[in-house]
Amino acid sequence: MARKANSDSADAAANTGRLKQIALTYKMTRKADSKIGLVLAAVGIVTFGVFLAIGYLIDHPIYLGILGFLLAFLAMAIVFGRRAERAAFGQMEGQPGAAAAVLDNVGRGWSTTPAVAMNRSQDVVHRAVGKAGIVLVAEGNPNRLKSLLAAEKKKMARIVVDVPVHDIIVGTGEGQVPLKKLRTTMLKLPRVLTGPQVTAANDRLRAMGDLMSNMPLPKGPMPKGMRMPRGGKMR
Repeated sequence: MARKANSDSADAAANTGRLKQIALTYKMTRKADSKIGLVLAAVGIVTFGVFLAIGYLIDHPIYLGILGFLLAFLAMAIVFGRRAERAAFGQMEGQPGAAAAVLDNVGRGWSTTPAVAMNRSQDVVHRAVGKAGIVLVAEGNPNRLKSLLAAEKKKMARIVVDVPVHDIIVGTGEGQVPLKKLRTTMLKLPRVLTGPQVTAANDRLRAMGDLMSNMPLPKGPMPKGMRMPRGGKMR
């Protein structure tokens, strides 16, 4: 009985936590998307109305009404998730380190290292390793990033000669990848390495070291005032 009571309490606490998280996400999304409430209401009402109307046409209004009610909630959840994600990317767009936050959530099979190269202007290159090979994700001024990417590729060429290297510049300009499409772009890359090959590449790159290995780096977007230390090695 005691175990059951503890389990019920834990479940109730978890449910309360989820509701608070959903409410917080909604408030944050509404700041960037003021029409989110109207959109969700419209999606729910239209979905439910369509199924209820079909139910009356085929003489099963109760059955289709219940089904429409459930599907309306599902449709609202899907729309809410997508718009919340879009709002989050919109708030992160243009902030130094935003790409690193996205890389942390690319998915299983990817190992990411933030800020393997950086300059005093806060142009930065992050590295991700997966079955598609090595992906260098750069954010900042495109002209300055070219030299950072070239230097990082040259350095890696001595360590991982048999692994394909892709480079992505995050931004909205020509030839760049918007932040909201970064994850999708990486997942579309062809898989050419096996699991053991990915592990071997990661081990060699870690042994090589990186710019930020000895510096405390906050997760997510970097503070706007953050600068390279004067004694730091530039790439």
